[in-house]
Amino acid sequence: MRMFVGSRQMQVKDDTKDVSFPALVLYPTRLPPTPTAFGAYTIDVSPDAPVADGRFPLVVVSHGSGGSHLLYRTIGTHLAKSGYVVALLEHPGNNRNNNELANAHENLENRPRHVRLAIDAVASDAQFSACVRSNNVAIIGHSMGGYTALAVAGGTPWSESRQRVEVVPDPRVRTLVLLAPATAWYLPEGSLGNVTVPILMLIAEHDAFTPRWHADLVLNGVPDRGQVTCRVIANAGHFSFLSPFPLHMRLANFLPSTDPEGFDREEFHEWLPGELLDYLDERFGRS
Repeated sequence: MRMFVGSRQMQVKDDTKDVSFPALVLYPTRLPPTPTAFGAYTIDVSPDAPVADGRFPLVVVSHGSGGSHLLYRTIGTHLAKSGYVVALLEHPGNNRNNNELANAHENLENRPRHVRLAIDAVASDAQFSACVRSNNVAIIGHSMGGYTALAVAGGTPWSESRQRVEVVPDPRVRTLVLLAPATAWYLPEGSLGNVTVPILMLIAEHDAFTPRWHADLVLNGVPDRGQVTCRVIANAGHFSFLSPFPLHMRLANFLPSTDPEGFDREEFHEWLPGELLDYLDERFGRS
């Protein structure tokens, strides 16, 4: 029987900082969707629908610096209708509406904790606790989200002033997907020595923000390079991994909406979600 996408908007509490942050949870349901507005974007979902029968792996998506959780909706909806519970979280103090912590040491500490709290929130929620396999978690991280994913998986980050960033790894995380990851905080030798989970890393051929050396830090820093599948997306740019923007937002001076000349983001996003699904299915024994 065909599955569709349910949605629920949650607020996740961070008692450490006395703040809450939003997470859009997408999940499998049998209820057909309707076009639903989320700010500037429309997503085909069934809001607050019952979760389909079964137990599903959990995927948490961490956005780039100054970004939005809604920019990964094509990936999130495809995974949800294919049997995953997906939490798209928005990092407080480092998002499109409030970016006051963008270059702060505090942000380096906060982001990995946000991911752990999002996992906790979904795993303990009355609606999701019985259907989520909370010990089978994947993190998808784009740009600064790649930094975040590596920290949660055991990486030891260092600030620009070479201060160790105190983060707590989460053993529930079993695999990572890194999209044009930002990794400069792992320059010191040994920083990624405890990252032992499998990694799919997709990088853009024409990336002015996280050029190739960011990916090389991962390849050369993890203890088993054979655990990393790395692919270069031809002609892509740093923002090509974001869902296509509505036509009225595609402006030359709005960098997240732009791609290198000749790159077709719509066509790419017909392929990308399926590629991530195939990888995750293999990792979680669902292929």
